[in-house]
Amino acid sequence: MIYQLLQLLPALERLGDISLVPMANPLGLNQKSGEFTLGRFDPVTGQNWNRLYADLRPDLDAFLAKHGQKEPDALKAAYRQALLTELEQRLAEPLALSTGRRLAMTLQRQALQADLVLDLHTGPVSASHLYVPDYARESARLFDIPHVLLIPNQFDGALDESVFCPWWRLGDALAERGRALSLGVEAFTVELGSQEDIDLAEAGRQAGSILAYLTRKGVIGDCPYQPRDMVRHACLLRDYQAIHSPAGGFVQYLARPGRPLPAGEPLARLLRLDGGGHARDITLERDVLPILHFASASVNQGTELYKVFTKPFAL
Repeated sequence: MIYQLLQLLPALERLGDISLVPMANPLGLNQKSGEFTLGRFDPVTGQNWNRLYADLRPDLDAFLAKHGQKEPDALKAAYRQALLTELEQRLAEPLALSTGRRLAMTLQRQALQADLVLDLHTGPVSASHLYVPDYARESARLFDIPHVLLIPNQFDGALDESVFCPWWRLGDALAERGRALSLGVEAFTVELGSQEDIDLAEAGRQAGSILAYLTRKGVIGDCPYQPRDMVRHACLLRDYQAIHSPAGGFVQYLARPGRPLPAGEPLARLLRLDGGGHARDITLERDVLPILHFASASVNQGTELYKVFTKPFAL
């Protein structure tokens, strides 16, 4: 998708600075086992590359005592500098940093200097979906992405959270002191689909979706890309459920990511070859919306087969 953005952006009026970071994790990208890309985990430490960002927590009482009455732009600049200063202090402790944490915080340093951050990802076999901080749910309508996960203000190590959580906490602290401000900082994880599938036509549509969002945010001027009128299905993060295999064997994935599955309809079919061989359909007792499934047909007991929205609602 970054390739398509590189093709489209030169012809557009840019009203703000846009930075593209292709191959943000080259170590993970080059991590292969046979035909599969295994880039989520560091093979040396077992750490998840995507969960190593720093939870920055400047002293808000001290910060607001000094800067709380400044004009919005000056207040934002001071807070951004406070975040960068704390991050630089952590980066200055080389003996305490693993390869993954140093890579993550180097990327975080760049992300913290932006007002809008889009962390582009792919999954195993996946429908496109969007992780959205709950305070920015209105912005989810600016993307042509039909599946939306709404995230609370809880840090779990991801890049988008490392950007929006500190600003969310600042916004809440200002509101508690009677000064509600729209700080204009948003960060999202954009899940583009299946990791082993390259489709330039689909990537072009996804690039148009990104450009529609940037147009509405004033980063791009007169632009032909606008958000589509479409149904968007949302789910709270706590209602995003993993479905695990009840036994080992071979699995036929029956539910298609992005297509609602009624209660009682088979999600998957598990095949076992012991005792002459038998098949077992895996069903759920409630309606769900499957989002992604495991890439391999060979599974162990406990393998995560699917992730599903369990209580989807129209956004």
